[in-house]
Amino acid sequence: MYSLWIAAIIGIIEGLTEFLPVSSTGHMILAQSLLGVHEDEPLMKTFTIVIQLGAILAVVIVYWRRILRIVGIDREPVPVKAGESRLSLVHILLGIVPAMLIAFLFDDLIETYLFSPHTVVVSLILGGILMIAAEKKMERNEAPVVEDMDGISLRQALLIGLYQCLAVLIPGFSRSGATMAGGMLHGVSRKAGADFTFIMAVPIMFAASSYSLLKSYKNFTADDILFFLTGFVVSFLVALLAIVTFIRFVQRMKLTYFSYYRFALAAIFIVYLYFI
Repeated sequence: MYSLWIAAIIGIIEGLTEFLPVSSTGHMILAQSLLGVHEDEPLMKTFTIVIQLGAILAVVIVYWRRILRIVGIDREPVPVKAGESRLSLVHILLGIVPAMLIAFLFDDLIETYLFSPHTVVVSLILGGILMIAAEKKMERNEAPVVEDMDGISLRQALLIGLYQCLAVLIPGFSRSGATMAGGMLHGVSRKAGADFTFIMAVPIMFAASSYSLLKSYKNFTADDILFFLTGFVVSFLVALLAIVTFIRFVQRMKLTYFSYYRFALAAIFIVYLYFI
């Protein structure tokens, strides 16, 4: 078993990158390689799932009131004015069903043929280009922009869901980067797109993690409890901080800056893969 420091470091990377538009997959592959961790080991596959659940819990904590409202069990529902809409379960389903369908149909093929550092390099660059294009369109201000996620239409929710499929099909593309950029290309602000992205993450990541955990739960033993618990707690705390910080600054923090970071990370990958 690896040391608790390894669990903490990987937990930090997962929590910090899972919900930012920088590709958690790319960071995890690079970090595990540098740390001498074999990502294909059954133990590490299960560990990765466990720390993802920690990141999901952070979203639930931040958005618990909104989640209760969406599922209709909020004890203090906010009144809806005439002509005003509210984000609903239908919006969430339209946002997650396309990606979940793609994952269900092609998960084994993607994991076998596309889950590699080489794919991550390409997807980091492509995702960065998409985010720059979204920012350019937003700067032109050609049409009214939805500033709050309650204003997202069913059509916009579906379109965002279709962009999310890019992250499923191409490991390293970044789910949050794809959905936020997709929303901006279709009239949704960065802030509204980020909020919608984080809430969508709860069912889709929980479903994906649960499915993966069912396939690999036999890798979990009592001796690994402290290792797994360390990664889970660290991932949860760091993800909580990352989400709150990102939401606070997203209105004035352009995705372009994250694109430049992605390009730099892709360059590091290229050096690591071909010159070291």
